[in-house]
This record gives sequence, structure tokens and C-alpha cells, in this order.
Amino acid sequence: MVTRRQFLGLAAGATTAGLLPGCSSVLPEPDVRAAGFGQEATGTVQVWCRAATQTGLTDLVKKFNASQDRLTVELTPVLDAQYVTKLATAIRGRSVPDLVDIDDINSMLFIYRDAFTDLTEPLAALDFRDKLSPGHLRLATKDERVYGVPYLADNSMFWFNTELCDRAEVDPDEAVKSFDNLLDAARKLRKLGDDIYAWSFPANSPGALGFVVQPMVWAADTDLIQGTIGSQSGHIVGNDVVQRMLELHRQLWVDGLVPRANFSDDASRWGSDFRAGKIGIFPSNYSVVVSASDDAFHHNVTPRLLSGPDGGAAFFDGGDNMCIPRGARNASGAWEFVRFALDLPQQIDLPAGGYTPVRSDARTPEFAKKYPLATLPLERIQEGYAPTTLSYNLLYNQPDGPWLQMFRRAVFDGELEAAMKEAQQNYDRILKQGQA
Repeated sequence: MVTRRQFLGLAAGATTAGLLPGCSSVLPEPDVRAAGFGQEATGTVQVWCRAATQTGLTDLVKKFNASQDRLTVELTPVLDAQYVTKLATAIRGRSVPDLVDIDDINSMLFIYRDAFTDLTEPLAALDFRDKLSPGHLRLATKDERVYGVPYLADNSMFWFNTELCDRAEVDPDEAVKSFDNLLDAARKLRKLGDDIYAWSFPANSPGALGFVVQPMVWAADTDLIQGTIGSQSGHIVGNDVVQRMLELHRQLWVDGLVPRANFSDDASRWGSDFRAGKIGIFPSNYSVVVSASDDAFHHNVTPRLLSGPDGGAAFFDGGDNMCIPRGARNASGAWEFVRFALDLPQQIDLPAGGYTPVRSDARTPEFAKKYPLATLPLERIQEGYAPTTLSYNLLYNQPDGPWLQMFRRAVFDGELEAAMKEAQQNYDRILKQGQA
């Protein structure tokens, strides 16, 4: 199974909007209003999925194909680094799959180029429409029309080692009320021993770092990007929340509250220090913390949403959306498969593969009993967010992108003001180019 760190790194190779102009061309849009759409379909449905989430999709396809004998789903995994390019090429060649399971952060790249089918009406007909992740849906919505449906979620949160917190007299609920409280908690945890650190972050992995740090800005109801697509620019210089986020991480580094190895941490062993019981506070996801550890460790961890300088809460609404390309030959069968993927039995199984459901009503008593550490993002599903932009990969996932450059210059070199000024210029340039 490809880890979150790996697929974030792979995604970095997909340079976004520059690949897409004209990719949708004149492909016809399936008639989703036709009588019987998405019901009792026959034939074959070609589905592309990301290699990163292939495991979850493979089991889903097996269950669907075994559930009836008139419709067959054929799954094609595509390397994340090649996904955007391969799909754009397929659209230009007028030979598209019937359904794509795509990184939700990349949904808008194709929606903006009119490459996906408008699913607003069939989505509205679902009786659980208001239970679906609003963060995922926001990434698939343009001009109040919806062109994709959430399938699985990958969320970042704070994870606290409760055994260490008890020893240090740290209350996770109090710690997340402000950056000052988090820093106080970190200093208490560091005093537990030379081999115990308060915090850990992957400072040389742009994607993973953005996944766990950006929500600490969003929790204060602001972003590093401002404006809507077409008129977006950076929101760095003069953004007090961004400055305080950088100051917090600078202090964690200067005070020796994080391992020195964080400087070069590319997330290749992400979470190994936390799972070894050596870290008190760890921003990460369910897969890294829970799926990669045993039951004994699970009893010593508790999640909280990521918080801002003065409280608030947010988490990265990562994961997948399912979209039907214009030109799909079996769109009706594709929609039938989408509805199957969204049914509660399939959604409730997602934590077994390291992900969380996209339906808030999946948090049943049975679910909470089986996956107690996966319930928080469902309880607070409205707090999920991810920026809607055509330039996410260039800004946040590239090793030479402005996000990582700003963070490292501010945190490790202490040149905070210069780092923010440089980032502002580069955010503005990249966003302008992406919207051209």
C-alpha cells in the first residue's frame, strides 16, 4: 500500500493547469436526466483509480461485481504522478474511462476545463446528500454546479500520546485552545526525558508538511490563498495567522522540542517516532498513526482537530472524488457504481484500509465501537477544508515550491519576514500563471 507521504510526493510531479488547456474540447456530456439513469445498467464500466488508493478500490469493485451479474466494473490503477497527464491525454484522444477516482485536490483542474459531467441533479436525488463531506464537495463545485462526488477521506489531525501527556500533566483539550497552550504543553512533554520529544513534523516533505500544517491556518478562518479562481493571489504578507504559525514552529525548533532529524525528514519513515512512544504531539492522519500500529498503542492515543493561534479547529479534507468524464460511454453504469461506493456498508469499511468515510451518518454506534479513533472527523465534518485552486501541486507539493521554501527559511534560518515576502511573490506568480 502506498503511504500518504508517498502519494503526496508522487502527486508533486503533476504540474497542473499547463497540461490541460483544451483537453475537454467537444466531448459530449452524458444525459444524467434521462429516465432510468444509474439504474439497472448493463455492460462494462471502465474505472480509473489512483495507485495510492488502489487497495480500497479493488475490494470495492470485487464486492460490486459480486453483488449482481449484469454490470461489470473493470479497474485500472494509474500512478499518481501520471494521473493528470494520462487523463488529459485520454480526453484529448476522445477515449476516456467511464469514471475516474481522482485526488480531490485535483478535481477542479478538469472541472475548470469542462471535462467532467455535471452531477448536480443525480447528487441532489440522493437521500443522504446533506451528509456528504462539504470539503470534498467544495472541491468539485463550480458556479453552484457539482461535478464530482466524494468517495473516501484522508484527514489530518493532532494525535496525542496519552501516556506521555498523563506523565507530563498535559490536557489535550486545554493544549489545543491556543498556540501558547500548545507551546506550554510541548515544553512539559520535553522535560520527560532526553529521548522524549514534544512534537514531530516532516520538514523536508512539502506535501506531508502542507497536509498537517495548513489546517493550523485554516482554523483561524483564513488561508494562504485569497480570492476565487480567476483572480486568486497569495495571502502571506500581512497575514498574522501565517506569521504566528511560522513563529510556533520556529520556537519548537529553537527550543529543541522536536527531533533534530525533523530538519531532513522526507516522511519516508513518517510516524515511526510517534509509534515508538517517543513523541507527545503528532500532527498526521489515521493511516500513519492507527493503521500502522497495534491495538496496545491505540489505547495510548487520542485525536484532536488541528487548531489555530487562538483556538478554532480544522482538518485537511484530503481523499478522493469520483467524477464522470464527458464522453463516458457507460455513464449510467458509472453512476450506479458510485451509489454502491457511497452506501453505508462500503463507507463503514473504509478505516480498514486506512481512510475515513465521507458520510457523517456512517458514525453509527457499531462504527464507533469498531473504529473509535476514526469518528472525530465525522463528528466535526463541517470543519474539513482544502483550498480550491488550479495550482495546488505547484504551490504545495513541489520540493522547490514556495510553501516549503517559506517554511524552511522561516523555521530553520529564522528569516521569517524575508521568507514571507519571498513566498508572497512566488504565490502571486504561480497563481497568475495557473489562471492564465
